[in-house]
Amino acid sequence: MTFSMINRRGFIQGSIAAGAAVSLLPTSRVLGANNRINIGIIGCGGKGNAHIGWFSKIKNLSIVAVSDPDKRHMSGAARRAARGHKVAQYQDFRKLLEDKNVDLVVIATPNHWHAPLTVMACQAGKDVYVEKPASHSIWEGRKMVEAARKYKRIVQVGTQQRSDPALIEMKNGLARKELGELQWAHALWYAYRNPIGKVNGPTPIPKHINYDLWCGPRPVVPLMRKRLHYDWHWMWDYGNGDMGNRVIHNVDDIHHVLQLKTLPTRAMAVGGRFGFDDDAQTPNTLFTWLEGGTIPIVMESRNLPLRKVKKGKRGTTSIYNRFNRKHRFTNIIKCEGGFFAVTRGGGGVYDNNGKLIRRIKGDSGAGHAENFISAVRSRKVSDLNADILGGHLSAAMVHMGNISYRVGKATGVDQVRDRVKGGIEAKETFKQMLSHVKANGLDINKEKLILGPWLTFNDKTERFTGEHAAEANKYVREDYREQYGIKDEV
Repeated sequence: MTFSMINRRGFIQGSIAAGAAVSLLPTSRVLGANNRINIGIIGCGGKGNAHIGWFSKIKNLSIVAVSDPDKRHMSGAARRAARGHKVAQYQDFRKLLEDKNVDLVVIATPNHWHAPLTVMACQAGKDVYVEKPASHSIWEGRKMVEAARKYKRIVQVGTQQRSDPALIEMKNGLARKELGELQWAHALWYAYRNPIGKVNGPTPIPKHINYDLWCGPRPVVPLMRKRLHYDWHWMWDYGNGDMGNRVIHNVDDIHHVLQLKTLPTRAMAVGGRFGFDDDAQTPNTLFTWLEGGTIPIVMESRNLPLRKVKKGKRGTTSIYNRFNRKHRFTNIIKCEGGFFAVTRGGGGVYDNNGKLIRRIKGDSGAGHAENFISAVRSRKVSDLNADILGGHLSAAMVHMGNISYRVGKATGVDQVRDRVKGGIEAKETFKQMLSHVKANGLDINKEKLILGPWLTFNDKTERFTGEHAAEANKYVREDYREQYGIKDEV
């Protein structure tokens, strides 16, 4: 069977199968500067509720509908969204997409739903604000771009740091070569996390959750972890690990401030799930080395603490020591005369010894939602700070690294050292990764250290070529259940 497909016919058939009749015609309406805009929220967990708070503050805007396979999440969100008006509740998102009272949708679902829902919303005539990472795989990210352009939809990605003045200032400083020529970049985000535990058999699905809808494009399989919600981040079928959960923000910053127009042509990843014996699949320590673009780029995530944690206590987040500075969550962009270390909320410009030259202040992207609404009113894609095209390319960089890891093999420390010796920042990153693992009381020689192969990427076809391409390309485009898939031609 070929990849299952969503087109207008499939959308209608799937909706009828769920008991929802859908119009063939788009449901959008022309919005003037003073027209009230009606929003539907799809995905009512933690991030969906955050969006309720953000969008509720914008004038001439109402949240009129919410949707979630979890009825409890949905009803709670409806109560929070109500501002003297009734909020419609649709457990089946397809009924929300057919609601002609909804002008645009905010998608805050697990990652595996981002692309199918975005394509379906564009086909239904809705504008879209979709959470990061834009896509769950490289191919579907491109389909999101195609759908947005074909149906003339405004599609913003929830990488709100693009709206932070600090990142815009860094972009300008790099463009005017404040510190001279570029050398390399390192996007890192360290977040302490505990193991998710192990189960001996399937975890029951509560009756208030429509598990078929939750799985959506993925196969409906028994739940083999303790928690359905949030821990999906660490399962390949639904999430992309912390690289797609947290580090994607800083990867997108690199894409933004360097004003990249194409993707790197080579990717290699190193890491593992060190010290954890749980049901999760994604690594808890990982870095990717990207080459073939403007400059070499390292993307890195760590979930282990700074040092081994005593029983019953919580560990502090790990650190990266570079140029006499301690970094936990930032973008280090090295130039001839020093470096920028700027991320959400601000940072600074430093000389090569780590001495502060000047500070850069930010606001964490507080105006990102307003930027989206302004573009919805103007109908100009150029008004968006985080258009879907940039979101697709940034997510693709994360996917390239994850794919190298997934086709990688367990190896020894010396083999990795030999591989990274030619990259200044990759070599330093691996050196500190080893110290980080040791500080947690772990023997790296007994851990499963994965070395991914160098993968060559064609940014025109957005597929891998050369050695290991056959295995790597299996992850570029994924299988979908028929009623929830994406067609080649959106």
